[in-house]
Amino acid sequence: MGRVPNVTRADLAQAARNPLAFIAGRWTPAQRTVRRAAFISLAMTVVIVVTGGAVRLTGSGLGCPTWPKCTEDSLTATSEMGFHGYIEFGNRVLTYVLCAAVGWAIIAARSQKPMRRSLTRLGWAQFWLVMGNAVLGGIVVLVGLNPYTVAAHFLLSSALIAVAAVMWQRSREGDGEPRPLVGRAVAQLVWCLVAVSVLLIAVGTVVTGAGPHAGDSSDVPRMDLAPVGLDWEGVTKLHAVLAWIVVTLTFALWFVLKAVDAPRGPLARTRDLFLILLAQGAIGYVQYFTELPEVLVGLHMFGSCLVWIAVLRVLLSLRERPLPTAGVPVQADESRLSAV
Repeated sequence: MGRVPNVTRADLAQAARNPLAFIAGRWTPAQRTVRRAAFISLAMTVVIVVTGGAVRLTGSGLGCPTWPKCTEDSLTATSEMGFHGYIEFGNRVLTYVLCAAVGWAIIAARSQKPMRRSLTRLGWAQFWLVMGNAVLGGIVVLVGLNPYTVAAHFLLSSALIAVAAVMWQRSREGDGEPRPLVGRAVAQLVWCLVAVSVLLIAVGTVVTGAGPHAGDSSDVPRMDLAPVGLDWEGVTKLHAVLAWIVVTLTFALWFVLKAVDAPRGPLARTRDLFLILLAQGAIGYVQYFTELPEVLVGLHMFGSCLVWIAVLRVLLSLRERPLPTAGVPVQADESRLSAV
């Protein structure tokens, strides 16, 4: 164990002015540590989405009827509030765990040598998205689980997942100019896949907002689809059609990549997406024909996160940014995008 350096009064003043720079000056994390920190941040983002779904599916959305406190007189849930209060407050507590995970990712990225500003910025983008979504979550409670605010809450979580997934991938790469691994036509097909996936997620929030799981046992309003000529059955079928379009595009992409003899990275990521889509589609149809049991709806929300991450990984696999060889351990070569 190395000698612990003495901390002077000047060091303490520097730490107060810029704690991240103070830590970075005394600690250099391994490349593997930075990657793990980014992955933990992504994993916690998925966890907070799934537990948020559990709050809604158990009817605990108003278990803590106010915000930021749980009640007017208590910051935490009380025994009088029962099961729903503990569920809602537990999800709020997990927000602090997510903040800690994002903070750890920022510190690890900032302390890396040489410092990678692009990676640090992605970490801070996650932080501000978490803060924004926490405030939006409070608004959701204060407006009595208005379905439009609930939908916005999930969409902002999807944006957070996107940034976390990009940071995780970028932590495995260098900062050089990206080198394309496929042609422009293939890239355009993938961007089309991403666009339809975004639309699929957005329509999924409408299905949820108009569906039976309102998030609380009280009379919570649902989305009114009559002005656009749809009902819940209609928007559910639209969601299914979009899902099939995503599946078809993924299948077509796999064949195109095989035809052009693409590198292993894009092929593997496309295969992973296709398998996740098949599992997600099976869950979706089973939950539809079994009248939306809570467990299957929760699994479908988890699957939605995995689908979105898989789509982004396909997009990011179309290029590579090799790590620099000078001053980098040999094992860092394993972080090439094509070997992810």
